[in-house]
Amino acid sequence: MLQRTNIIWLLGTLLLVRLLAMVVIPLADTTEPRYAEIARLMMTTNDWITPWFEPGVPFWGKPPLSFWAQALSFKLFGINEFAGRLPALLAFIATAWMLCRLAVNVMNTQVGYASLAVYCGMVLTFLAAGTVMTDPYLTLGTTWAMVAFYLAPKENVWYWRYGFFIGLGIGLLAKGPLAIVISGAPIGVWVLLQGKLMFYLRAMPWIRGTLLMLAIALPWYILAELKTPGFLNYFIVGEHFMRFIDPGWMGDLYGHAHKEPKGMIWIHWLAGSAPWGPLALLLLVGHLLKANWRNTLWQAVKQPAVTYVLLWALVTPVFFTPAGNVIWTYVLPSMPAFALLMGWAMVALTKGQKWRQFGFTLVMWMVPVGALVFSLLIANNNDLMKTEKRIAQYVAEQPQNGDTHNWNRLYYLGSELEFSARFYTHDKAKPVQLDQLENLAKQQQGVYVAIPTDRWGTTAAHFGVRLEPRIENMRFKLAFLKL
Repeated sequence: MLQRTNIIWLLGTLLLVRLLAMVVIPLADTTEPRYAEIARLMMTTNDWITPWFEPGVPFWGKPPLSFWAQALSFKLFGINEFAGRLPALLAFIATAWMLCRLAVNVMNTQVGYASLAVYCGMVLTFLAAGTVMTDPYLTLGTTWAMVAFYLAPKENVWYWRYGFFIGLGIGLLAKGPLAIVISGAPIGVWVLLQGKLMFYLRAMPWIRGTLLMLAIALPWYILAELKTPGFLNYFIVGEHFMRFIDPGWMGDLYGHAHKEPKGMIWIHWLAGSAPWGPLALLLLVGHLLKANWRNTLWQAVKQPAVTYVLLWALVTPVFFTPAGNVIWTYVLPSMPAFALLMGWAMVALTKGQKWRQFGFTLVMWMVPVGALVFSLLIANNNDLMKTEKRIAQYVAEQPQNGDTHNWNRLYYLGSELEFSARFYTHDKAKPVQLDQLENLAKQQQGVYVAIPTDRWGTTAAHFGVRLEPRIENMRFKLAFLKL
């Protein structure tokens, strides 16, 4: 049996490494700085209804819950990476607590601890625990809904009785109607399989709960449509139907569709659940090859609680199997259920088997060790990532010309600005064309120019010795253009 002390040490190490990474790893294009910049604009404009992609362009791609959390964190702790990532960590901790409560109720305390070790030690869940994106909040909502629905008849407390509806409300504000689909589908199938439809119709406060869910989410949807008409059509039809059925959907206003082969979601699941997912697949295949093991597995799956968790784990990847427009974070809501199943299997397989305990212990430490090495590597060299943090910092540290902040003198050669450049300069850096630089240099008595590496040669030849090279990263060379 796995030692609880070892798991506690593991969880503590994972938390410390996650906190370290949240501080030392810069926001790298495009996801994190894009969402962080939207939250920063929300805070600076005090517009808590419409997230803005950039000034004058509303962001209809996601509901506002993650931006609310990040903007509030920026207000409390300043505009920095840690503040932007902190709400995701809190959402992750709340999700992990609910997972542990369910594991203890369904199995026992040992399975609860093992499930936590698996959940906190997967690649995707570890990354999502301190990353500026929307998926941790969707996972919080769907986990609350799933855990609450199962525990409400057993533990008559408000956060379970109404938690199903609160969780769905959170999911609607985090990602939209998808939350209802990936929570309702496994619950609906399970209730029908167990023949408990009438029991749950009587056990749950459906009318008051539904009203509570609508009270949480509906006002924002109405206000968002009133403020920026067209939001509901784009978000409901475009993001939830066209993006799903059309791999090459051209209606994306904020980027491009992630065209992938159908069924690619399972490859994303394997990558995101590593190292535990691939190990679970190997264990499953091994059990299916032996008759007595197959029988043991079948007896376990027939248990109502295990069936419930198994359906929860499978619905999300199955739902996205026919979709050709997917990314790996889509599988995150299924990870708590997989962690519970893997934790249960790990406890069952290690009873009296010291060599298996040793093997599982090695797997448990793979993610924290790997994450620590990666964090220290990036801390010593931010330029290994696609981020404009060092350029923004360098320009800010140079002697200022009068009262004008140096960021107002920073230009990126090209038609668009990287999101990390916008975030780290508080949207003061601007894109510029080559023929505009001469006048800008005269007006501001010299300007800083970030030049794409593939355009450095022609640009340097154009300006000659007036273009003084300073620093560079993996995408740009920074220079000062003198009068």
